[in-house]
Amino acid sequence: MLIDSHCHLDYFTEAEIEGILARAHEAGVERMVTIGTSIPQAAAVTALAERFPQVWGTIGVHPHRAGEGTMPTVEELVALAQHPRVIGIGESGLDYFYDKAPRDTQREGFRRHIRAARAAGLPLVVHARDADDDIASILEEERAGGSFAFLLHCFSSTPALADAAIAMGGFISFSGILTFPRSAELRELAARLPADRLLVETDSPYLAPVPFRGKRCEPGYTALTAKVLAEARGVAPEEIAATTTANFHRLFTKAA
Repeated sequence: MLIDSHCHLDYFTEAEIEGILARAHEAGVERMVTIGTSIPQAAAVTALAERFPQVWGTIGVHPHRAGEGTMPTVEELVALAQHPRVIGIGESGLDYFYDKAPRDTQREGFRRHIRAARAAGLPLVVHARDADDDIASILEEERAGGSFAFLLHCFSSTPALADAAIAMGGFISFSGILTFPRSAELRELAARLPADRLLVETDSPYLAPVPFRGKRCEPGYTALTAKVLAEARGVAPEEIAATTTANFHRLFTKAA
């Protein structure tokens, strides 16, 4: 069994959802997490997780949307995370590539999400793009307030950030980017990271893996990324499926 640890099911139409879930099942992707990107969107996330037993959700504000309205307080995030189908906080983090929100606002939002994850006892789903130094330093600084679990999702950053995250007890998730021809260095990194820290995802509807690159992605394509991860590490796809599923449940302890 495979688990898509990061997708956006609410970005698909209502008419598409059941077909997407059926194709995921056919591909061996039996569970998935649909990710929160804003507080107004939280209702859609929880509704999907309530409706489909193979779907869990997270609650959070994407760094692209950190400048929209008022950033939720730690207490508000923790309250939303009490929903029985919500298994994580996020996605939150820093994105200095698009800079859709002021950087100081992104950093403050990131810290609030970390503190909410710690208070709720749930893992934090981290978005990191072109902000490696600040991501690493904020994660390290916030550890002074107490431990928290976290996952660097859709990893395509530097080996230095991956190593720092691993040293802090974090997990790394790979998406379809791992399959791209230009991603040789990323595959080299995936080959050497500790097996007990690896997850897989799609980030669908984005970043479809080869051979569907450029087309709309969906959770069933997790199997294609897992296959390339297995090849990079020199193991069977079944081993990667077992390893990443076990890692998922060690990280997302509320998932049942």
